[in-house]
Amino acid sequence: MNFLTLENITKSYGEKMLFQNLSLYIDKGQKIGLIAKNGTGKTTLMRVIAGLEGSEGERAKIILRKDIRIGWLDQEPRFHPELDVLSAVLDPANPLVRIVKRYEKALAHPEKAEELQEAMAEMDMQNAWSFEAKVKELLFRFRLDDFEQKVNTLSGGQQKRLALVKILLDEPDFLILDEPTNHLDIEMIEWLEEYLQTPNLTLFMVTHDRYFLENVCDSIIELEGGIIRRYSGSYADYLEKKATREEVEAVTYDRQNKLLKRELDWVRRSPQARTTKAKARVDAYYDKKDVLDSLKKKPEEMRLAIKETWLGGKIVELHNISKTFGHKRILDNFSYKFKRKERLGIVGQNGAGKSTFLEIVTGMLEPDTGKVVAGDTVTFGHYKQEGIRMSEDKRVIDVVRDIADYIPLEKGKELSAAQMLERFLFSRGQQQVYVSQLSGGERRRLYLLTVLMKNPNFLILDEPTNDLDVLTLQVLEDFLEDYPGVLVVVTHDRYFMDRLVDHLFVFEGGGKIRDFNGTYAEYRAIKRAEQVSTDKSVSEKATATVPVAPKAGLTNTEKNEMRKLEREIAAGEERKRIVMESFNDTALAPDAIAKLSKELGELQEMLETKEMRWLELAERS
Repeated sequence: MNFLTLENITKSYGEKMLFQNLSLYIDKGQKIGLIAKNGTGKTTLMRVIAGLEGSEGERAKIILRKDIRIGWLDQEPRFHPELDVLSAVLDPANPLVRIVKRYEKALAHPEKAEELQEAMAEMDMQNAWSFEAKVKELLFRFRLDDFEQKVNTLSGGQQKRLALVKILLDEPDFLILDEPTNHLDIEMIEWLEEYLQTPNLTLFMVTHDRYFLENVCDSIIELEGGIIRRYSGSYADYLEKKATREEVEAVTYDRQNKLLKRELDWVRRSPQARTTKAKARVDAYYDKKDVLDSLKKKPEEMRLAIKETWLGGKIVELHNISKTFGHKRILDNFSYKFKRKERLGIVGQNGAGKSTFLEIVTGMLEPDTGKVVAGDTVTFGHYKQEGIRMSEDKRVIDVVRDIADYIPLEKGKELSAAQMLERFLFSRGQQQVYVSQLSGGERRRLYLLTVLMKNPNFLILDEPTNDLDVLTLQVLEDFLEDYPGVLVVVTHDRYFMDRLVDHLFVFEGGGKIRDFNGTYAEYRAIKRAEQVSTDKSVSEKATATVPVAPKAGLTNTEKNEMRKLEREIAAGEERKRIVMESFNDTALAPDAIAKLSKELGELQEMLETKEMRWLELAERS
């Protein structure tokens, strides 16, 4: 069943052509991820798909199935500022919403017993309890548990989560999501990831979270140079097929380049007075050159050997620091000494105090007790979630040059501001654009450059992946893999974290920080095992205290089978983790990626089969 047909869609922004004569078809149940560089029209295309914008040109065709409900998540959703949280997520057109809202208001004023009784009776009559439970479950899951809090007191991240809850409550047929994982912590992301895997759900989304793309999407669309390319399969399949396509184009480019050089030699030797035949050959040369320019691959990104700013023996030391806001303890008598070339990741729920901790480390915020000692040679570079204000009437190149004209490389070489901008996907033409003309993602990318151009030896990145596209993240990761200083990263992007850090500070609440020596994937594997153990313990206690009817039980053969299944499932999960981590290797050849993708699919199918059998046996044990 076709949900959406786009044909000959054209959109421009001033003199800039975003895309021209673009066509796209979306059917029921498809889950599509869109990948494109910031500023190339991602959000515009999504607004066209959502029916919020039309197309230029008379030949355009936009056909959206009329009997389906659409859920549109904007990157910066807006609510009426005077609404409370509960009112903001509930659609007043839904009769169940009116009943639930009446009950919640009555519940907040138990002294009005008669109103509460009437509200409860209406909830019973309309069977609205399950809906009310779902509303609460989602609001609590996304940490929006103060139902009477006014929207205008919420942060931008909280409003984004509020908009997501509203969409999920409406249960639309077709979800269109612009960066749904922004401002979610990892637990929220993993829950949403599982929810979006629902088979009949149709999805079109932009996200920078590559694990999310891998686990949710069944096809990837790439928007580049105003052209759409569609790749069936997961994110790993997309990488493999794109690499194959670029290899083919490179061969074609080399062949055409040799032909073009021969033509160029002839053109240069040609006499001034051209015959008709000679003129035709000159015209053919320019035609070939146009084709070649379209095939020309972007130059390979060079690996930068950044010259390390000297870092002394003393870096940053935290001695018994504590910090409390109101009744909330952020840090409790915490000590640590940072080491050279350290690569640390910081994880924890939103509001756990991660950003506060970073401000204490950099000296921007004083601890309540304890002290922070930074070495004289430490130069901080701090990329903050909220960004910075940049002068709207400055050109991109001038913003970076105000920081530095060059960044030093090893062996006495230098990288100019313009070259650094090119590396981070600002072409020479874009460098002359004013800040006021940049998209939100482009501004974040520019802000990141201003931090890196200071050439710090202690780099702190607080949620650097928000609003950055996948292509920029790939460039940033390549840069940070060569970074010689201390690197501290706070991010909910699991892929980014796994690729760059080798140990973690886990904010567990109540001022407690767990120092975990390992990657985020290893930490999550241990947490899942701990959760399974806890659930099993709770289940055993419940079974011991509640009398149940006797069961037939398992035979000895079935008990042995169950134990064998447990070993095989554990081994399969470990192998699956290793395969997933293998995708982080940027040097993987296309055939290796294909082999790993096939193995991952087989592992998933095997685990599902064995887990179903284990559940069957467990129910009878």
